[in-house]
Amino acid sequence: MMPVRPLPPALAEKARIELGEDPKRLEENIWQMKQWVSKQPHLRARTDDQWLAAFLRGCKHRLEQTKTKMDLYYSLRSTAPYLYSVKHFDPKFIEIINLGTTLILPKTKNPADPRVILYRIGQYNTKDYTLLDVIAVLGLMEQICFMEDDNLVVSGTINVVDLGGTRWSHFTQTSIRQLKYLIQANQDAMPIRIKSIHFLNTPMFFETFFNISKRFLNEKTKNRLWMHNRNIDALHEHVSKEILPKEYGGSGDSIPEIIAYWKNKVRSYNSFLEEDLKYGTDESKRPDKSAKIEAVNEPFSRLELD
Repeated sequence: MMPVRPLPPALAEKARIELGEDPKRLEENIWQMKQWVSKQPHLRARTDDQWLAAFLRGCKHRLEQTKTKMDLYYSLRSTAPYLYSVKHFDPKFIEIINLGTTLILPKTKNPADPRVILYRIGQYNTKDYTLLDVIAVLGLMEQICFMEDDNLVVSGTINVVDLGGTRWSHFTQTSIRQLKYLIQANQDAMPIRIKSIHFLNTPMFFETFFNISKRFLNEKTKNRLWMHNRNIDALHEHVSKEILPKEYGGSGDSIPEIIAYWKNKVRSYNSFLEEDLKYGTDESKRPDKSAKIEAVNEPFSRLELD
């Protein structure tokens, strides 16, 4: 198996300071994770060194937390399959990428900056797609990032949520239960450190939906939410104009260029995404059945946002 790719100097320093990483600890923890996975009768998990490194870094090398996160990451595929409604071979997959509803921006301003993810929720028609479809596509894109994007893995993400063009149906097509699992999957099971979430162009009725969502968030999460509404200049204080598309007052790659970048990227990862379909859990073989119930019902106290 390929060894873990060496980090560029600025990210290596950030990993040392923020994640407590050194090469020896990383190597040892990867070995520990492989041993652990091999002893879980219910778990079918990817064990590439680079993949395991992403989970370890997302948990600051806390081994027990890494195990819990990885177990939950794979068990949600069987306990909440609607979160994975779109597969890489579905026509919807490329259709949603073509709409540019979720764009992981290819560039960062500085070598150790977090990765910026742009959500353009109003770009899809709720008669054709759901929020769950869109987030399922993003989840596949993020899998690619776990393998190759050191900025996302080490420095975390800045999320820009543009609600321009959204209608009431964008917010009502997801049930509260599904919303709960969506938050669980993206903030509890993903090895991603969320640094901030910025909302743009919020419609009048957004507050209702937002108040429901906030029930699932802890104080640390709430302190990382920014409401800019139509004030694009306020966003620029947090996200450099140099990487934002011109539609957001920036001078970075255009939205069509970013879409083309991701279409090429997912094509090159076709066999990786195909292989990924075999991973998951068999809950009937889980040694401690109560662990699954706890993981599903009690996720929101453990959001990884530091």
